[in-house]
Amino acid sequence: MLELQIQSGLMERSGRSTNNFPVALPPADSDMVNQVFKDPYLFDFLGTDMPRREVEIERQLTEHIQSFLLGLGQGFAFVGRQVHLEVGGDDFYIDLLFYHLKLRCYVVIELKACDFEPGFISQLNMYQNVVNDILCHPDDKPTIGLLLVKGKNETVVEYSLAGYQNPIGVAEWKNQIAKALPEELRSSLPSIEEIEKELE
Repeated sequence: MLELQIQSGLMERSGRSTNNFPVALPPADSDMVNQVFKDPYLFDFLGTDMPRREVEIERQLTEHIQSFLLGLGQGFAFVGRQVHLEVGGDDFYIDLLFYHLKLRCYVVIELKACDFEPGFISQLNMYQNVVNDILCHPDDKPTIGLLLVKGKNETVVEYSLAGYQNPIGVAEWKNQIAKALPEELRSSLPSIEEIEKELE
């Protein structure tokens, strides 16, 4: 496990999401929440085919839920996929809903198979408001939102997060570890094909 975390650059990825945690949470909570989230997330178990739609990513993540939970980090408990919310007679669906045992709060994860768009923040914020209002126990802390996108412009994300009261983090996801590694290390790792051949 230690080797895997070193290879995946866990230390360099931890606490790296673009977020509004310092303004949305008390200082002690903000620091702890920031360390829980990473950027990028490595979904190498998705394989080499690039998913084109969010539903494909969700399906593959839930099929590999143990790997996904290990990738998220300690303390995450899976609540559900496509969790239904009815708001004012309209139906909405949270891509993935978790509860973090140490942070004592729900974590709403929205997956996007495309680059960041500012409107994604508004959607995620609404889901957090509904979870806070309907699902949260009075002892729970505010729901955290995590938007996972294929790519992002840091400056656009920072401006998009400004003014939101709910704690929201934005991070990228990668489907291969090698793509997330520095160029000088990529050549030293075997390709997916080489690993598959070795396992045969």
